[in-house]
Amino acid sequence: MAIPKEALHEAGRPEQKLDFRSGNEMAAIAARQINFHVMGYYPITPSTEVAEYLDEMKADGEHEVVMIPGDGEHGAAGICYGATTAGGRVVNATSANGLMYSLEQLPVQSGTRLPMVLNLVTRSISGPLNIHGDHSDLYFAIHTGWIVLLARDPQAVYDMNVLAVKIGEHPRVRLPVIVAYDGFFTSHQKRRVQYFAHPEEVRDFLGRREQEFTSIDPRNPVTIGPYMNEPDFINNKYQLKLAFDAAREVIPEIFAEWERLSGRSYPVLDAYRMDDAEVALFLVNSAAETAKDVADRLREQGIRAGVVSPNVLRPFPAAEIRKALRGVKAVVVAERADTSFGEDGSQLTHEIKSALRDDPENRTLVLSRVYGLGGKEFYPEDARTLFDEAVEAARNGRVEKPFEYLGVTPGDPAKQPVRVVEPLKKEEVNLGLVEVEKDPETGRLEVKVARPRELTARPKRLVPGHGACPGCGIFSAVDTFLKGIEGDVVVLYQTGCGMVVTTGYPYSSHRVTYIHNLFQNGAATLSGVVEMFHERQRRGEIPSDEELTFVMITGDGGMDIGMGPAIGTALRNHRLIILEYDNQGYMNTGAQLSYSTPYGHRTSTSHVGPAEAGKAFHHKDTAQIMAATHIPYVFTGSEAFPQDLVKKAAKAQYYATREGMVYGKVLVTCPLNWLSEERLGTKIQEAAVNSCFFPLYEVEHGVTTLTHNPEDRGKKIPVSDWLKMMGKTRHLLKPEHADMVAEIQREVDFRWEQLKAKHASPVL
Repeated sequence: MAIPKEALHEAGRPEQKLDFRSGNEMAAIAARQINFHVMGYYPITPSTEVAEYLDEMKADGEHEVVMIPGDGEHGAAGICYGATTAGGRVVNATSANGLMYSLEQLPVQSGTRLPMVLNLVTRSISGPLNIHGDHSDLYFAIHTGWIVLLARDPQAVYDMNVLAVKIGEHPRVRLPVIVAYDGFFTSHQKRRVQYFAHPEEVRDFLGRREQEFTSIDPRNPVTIGPYMNEPDFINNKYQLKLAFDAAREVIPEIFAEWERLSGRSYPVLDAYRMDDAEVALFLVNSAAETAKDVADRLREQGIRAGVVSPNVLRPFPAAEIRKALRGVKAVVVAERADTSFGEDGSQLTHEIKSALRDDPENRTLVLSRVYGLGGKEFYPEDARTLFDEAVEAARNGRVEKPFEYLGVTPGDPAKQPVRVVEPLKKEEVNLGLVEVEKDPETGRLEVKVARPRELTARPKRLVPGHGACPGCGIFSAVDTFLKGIEGDVVVLYQTGCGMVVTTGYPYSSHRVTYIHNLFQNGAATLSGVVEMFHERQRRGEIPSDEELTFVMITGDGGMDIGMGPAIGTALRNHRLIILEYDNQGYMNTGAQLSYSTPYGHRTSTSHVGPAEAGKAFHHKDTAQIMAATHIPYVFTGSEAFPQDLVKKAAKAQYYATREGMVYGKVLVTCPLNWLSEERLGTKIQEAAVNSCFFPLYEVEHGVTTLTHNPEDRGKKIPVSDWLKMMGKTRHLLKPEHADMVAEIQREVDFRWEQLKAKHASPVL
């Protein structure tokens, strides 16, 4: 609802709406009102919602932001950097390992003084993998030359996003700006907020984007990012230092201007009840609000407690901290990160100690505590514990324990991990259910597979007990594939649904050795394992007759961000199998579009509305890409055709243990995000194959063979018969989208004819 107009007129301020929104929603609303020119993005929890909300608004025609999905966070950062060189306003949002993957791009942008806004929705950095909120990513970001604003609640997320544009574009500053807010605590929790009713108020506050030069002015060509030696390089960094010096003056001025417009005040350093405080806590973002309530209660008990919390982290508010802590006897610097292992205190502790040391009149004792890692809640009781430690230090005049963690749960040495499932015995995994021989005359592999009922004797490498959604096709497909593998297996899973639902610590659904690495680097990691295995065999450290089959499981869009390392692994031709389960999206982060998502399909970042009708470009054919690397064997498969998949698994093992890398792409169902009935999974798979959208074939040493031709079997169907089976594509069957269906059919037919031509000619 709108704020009463009478009050607005009295304040002399533009109309604002009163609402109930989360931090991610407020970031999207701010971006919509600013109407950025470009957003380069890549999904990662918990920041993904920003792009999702913006895309939903885009589908409804509410803004004009060009939204460009990157192939990974590194690519998204490059998109954003390129867009900034061309002028205009740019925004992005990321978290945790997404920030880390893009990290090398951040100093490039600050070093060339090109403003943009990056929403950093703070989250724990892996490993181990954790998707909940702490500040470990923020602590890396503060070293990149970007201004860093902090938003402790959804209201501040909105305000700081607007302020970030104004600050970064100021002619004395000209720097990119990070707006950091707590993952889940602020990003997903709804609070009462205000925002301007009309975007013109925001746009008038910001004014026009002015940039002295751009990369798209042919009459004024410029060189951006040249090679730079001494003495120019040190001068460049000195200019960056001067920009931050200017920002110290500019930021309070812009904050004051925003207060006059909005009525909301943001001091550089929020000093709560610090005028006469004797003990204090220093906290960043949402936890500070919890501590304020505790400080109030302590005041009622006669303890003069206060809370210090910055709204600006870069430039570091050293002068403001010195002033706030001058009369304080003891302060606990509580940090939601420990990225300075071995230094007896995390990053901000050392910065605060350094700031206080420059004040000869200051005698404040400083205690360093780490709390809340991996999203661990910060309760009033925790704040009270920290205040008690400050009170004790102030009373004793010394710090007994300078550095410690708060909230660690000691383990019990008497409770040792126990095996839930016994390891597979060698005789269990070598049952002779699959035989592969090479025909000496044709050179082709001949595969003999036991009957389906006999294959059930194969012990499962992946045991029941995982947490996948009902109807998920990942594990039936992986299990079917592994039925075609004789002997011992080592698996590596990239981040994704398959990994997350099978390895919730301290449990595991894997009965074989399992390794995890992140989306972008699984192939390289497994290649290192493979080469170490063979080298240790060569040196006699492992028996020469030991045989292992190495399999990497990837999916959920993993062959977007992971394609580069996968191609590198293929070109080196390591003896391993990469098995991609294709569920047509980033399902593990909320069903965003990936490059495997087909054209026109609805996802959480390709909405359907008056201005959008699903994904705007065709899907990536990873099997053909990998075939172009000339590895020994490439195949496609479907859980709806199990015998075909088992035979291909047997061939895959033969090639991977004797000749080199194998790549397989298997279509799997995702009822939750395909908006389809669980019981129809096999029928949907069959329709995808019989419509030739997902053809079944193999490529052996460059020779393509169709293993299922629906035309020859009289089973070929139009692609619309497949589309109508899923809720995510039913919109395409409306008359207004007939052209899109025709385009999908044209592309499917084109790719199918290409495959048939390759099948007919071994030289193609």
